[in-house]
Amino acid sequence: MGGYIADLSMVAILIIGITAFMGVITNGFGEKVFGGKKRSEFVEQSARFQTQWKNVGGKKK
Repeated sequence: MGGYIADLSMVAILIIGITAFMGVITNGFGEKVFGGKKRSEFVEQSARFQTQWKNVGGKKK
């Protein structure tokens, strides 16, 4: 019974892991191929907002 549960757990983890990895790869491929001019639209917008932020935490140099 313990072997069955171990096998089932390993197969489930592999299926979930492979599915998640394939999603990331497919998304990256889609952005590269079909992204066009607006490929980094959200990254650039986020960077524009963050230039106005003040730094907090850490040691001052």
